[in-house]
Amino acid sequence: MKLIGKIVSAAIGVLLLQTAYAADVTLRFHQFLPPQATIPSKAITPWAQKVEKESGGRIKVQLFPSMQLGGKPPELFDQAKDGVADIVWTVLGYTPGRFPKSEVFELPFFSGLAEPASRAFQDYVEKYAMDEFKDVKLIAVHVHGPGLFHSKQPINKLEDLKGMKVRGGSRIVNIMLGQLGATPVGMPVPAVSEALSKGVIDATTIPWEVVPALKVQQIVHNHTGFAGDKGLYTQTFGIVMNKAAYDKLPADLKKVIDANSGAETAALFGRAMDTGDKGGMAAAQKAGNKIYMLDAADWKKASAGVDDAWFKEVSGKGIDGAKLAAEAKKLVAKYSGK
Repeated sequence: MKLIGKIVSAAIGVLLLQTAYAADVTLRFHQFLPPQATIPSKAITPWAQKVEKESGGRIKVQLFPSMQLGGKPPELFDQAKDGVADIVWTVLGYTPGRFPKSEVFELPFFSGLAEPASRAFQDYVEKYAMDEFKDVKLIAVHVHGPGLFHSKQPINKLEDLKGMKVRGGSRIVNIMLGQLGATPVGMPVPAVSEALSKGVIDATTIPWEVVPALKVQQIVHNHTGFAGDKGLYTQTFGIVMNKAAYDKLPADLKKVIDANSGAETAALFGRAMDTGDKGGMAAAQKAGNKIYMLDAADWKKASAGVDDAWFKEVSGKGIDGAKLAAEAKKLVAKYSGK
């Protein structure tokens, strides 16, 4: 009987210990890339660990990469809005027309390094575009670094794009590709590798950072970027939380989420992108691929109509696109130290 009593006491002790260390709340974080990709490994995981630590273990962030909770990448924002997931990381351009004010950062040759541009984008959204995130709790927004071409055939001049099927990741990027003479093909980034391999597309626009995760450097052998401090384009991203999941947190745990939202979180994700760009370029160089850096002048002229088309389009929604673009450019210059 004494032995049984000791066993029961030990079991109760273990149970009490487990209860003491159990999280008060588990937040499911859903996104579309594999865990080893740049943002999951260098931004989402560190962010989750920081939240868990600062909550004293009362918040557990459960990570679901590669759409493990189901659905498709364009559905992620609504998954956060509707509570399918508690937090998501998504590409804003995957839901065309939903973020018209935020689209300004996707205009051609708008920004360069991702960390300062992400700080600028966060500042911009807080000042001019919070209404686009009214259905969720906004944690942060960010952008990637300079966008460029990755192609089967070399792209050394505008004429090389004629008739080339090129993947674009957002509505604005596809408009730009069309103005440059390519045939734009829209698709989320997880579909790029298969599309290149099967000849559905001849080239893709992505930043360097995602190249290794998609093994693009093994499928194509030409990469074309642009000289200067601005990339061909960038895309916009959001980290957003279900409102109800946030609202039901006790006040002290809301403070933990708030402390890990905003400018520094935007910078964390942007910094991860910049670090990933270096690794992506290194992977292409290791593969013996050709990297071209072109003068941007002709390309800027050829894509200038994208700005005008966007200004005209958003004016129909009561948005002064030219004014927003001017304000956004000021913020990019401010945070880039220009």
